[in-house]
Amino acid sequence: MSLGVYIQVPFCQTKCTYCNFHTSVVSPARFAPYASAVQTEIHEFQTRLASRGVTLPGSFASLPVDTVYFGGGTPSLLRPAQLAGMLNAIRRVFQADFSEVTLEADPETVDAEKADAWVALGINRISFGVQSFSDVELKAAGRMHRTSDVHRALPILRSAGIANVSFDLIAGLPYQTRESWQSSLRELIALSPEHVSIYLLEVDDGSRLGSELLSQGTRYSASAVPTDEVMADCYEVARLALAACGYEQYEISNFAKPGFASKHNRKYWRREPYLGFGAGAHSFSGFQRWANRADSAAYVQAMAAGYTPVEQLEDISAAQAIDEELFLGLRQLEGIDLTRLERAYGTSLEPRFAPLEAAGLIERAGSVARLVPDRLSISNEAFVELMR
Repeated sequence: MSLGVYIQVPFCQTKCTYCNFHTSVVSPARFAPYASAVQTEIHEFQTRLASRGVTLPGSFASLPVDTVYFGGGTPSLLRPAQLAGMLNAIRRVFQADFSEVTLEADPETVDAEKADAWVALGINRISFGVQSFSDVELKAAGRMHRTSDVHRALPILRSAGIANVSFDLIAGLPYQTRESWQSSLRELIALSPEHVSIYLLEVDDGSRLGSELLSQGTRYSASAVPTDEVMADCYEVARLALAACGYEQYEISNFAKPGFASKHNRKYWRREPYLGFGAGAHSFSGFQRWANRADSAAYVQAMAAGYTPVEQLEDISAAQAIDEELFLGLRQLEGIDLTRLERAYGTSLEPRFAPLEAAGLIERAGSVARLVPDRLSISNEAFVELMR
């Protein structure tokens, strides 16, 4: 068993119209106090969690940390020295055996000096928020970078020694068409990143664009958002195109060349333990989940005053645990072993899976159940039925 560490950096240069994360645009003067607060949280995590009622298994703190993920927000905005301080705090507190250290980066924030510093710190994986190779779509979404920034930044990373790069694309951005999506895919494949994440546009009231779509408004280019049918078609086109180029789909949204699946993100889907540090970060011990307050200023103030930043804490019941096993397990293309789960939780899963199989959403190979590959774009239907 090993431990993953997630560090949330909730700062951006601008707020994308589709973003529903707790991020903010602040002065760079706020970066250093925040990074210092994260270091304090790492050093004092056991005592501060205990004061909030978090019960860690006895061996938890001694687990080796093999993955670190800087997410956001835009962690690449921070100075390398600030990233170094947080990584060194992990090394001091935990048994560090890093095999994968990921930094989320926006293409326009990359330069040679930063890239060399990242490699020197032990960062060996960059997750690029590319989103599209159409400047029209990028501009409409409020992105700062343009296609030329991706072409400029990738060789810099390669020259610095980064051999593991992931690109994100979003299906459903304003002004996107089937043709522009195929063009983005062709450009992505030509650049040959080791990993690709394909996301469908999320429509909820947590983002400006989502709120506008739900209210049937036209701001933020809402009227130019493609239909659900087009988004589903784009996802399927991407799935087939990436498979034809040697990418293995290992999770609903994620594709990798052999050996390059995200080790850190797999911990989430496999319900392995991870600790989150920073404003809005989430953690999971196997028995409890907890989350820090999302407001970065309030988080820094809480750390300075000696308080725990945790504001949400949930004990995981057996019923919740098996629901999570099913939901997260089915997101993975390898599927889930129903016999193993039935033995572990002392329950029969046949009544829950028989209707899904009859509807053609699930296929089985012995005791292993998995989503039917050509139905992945409508996987939510299976999840809704499964959780009834």
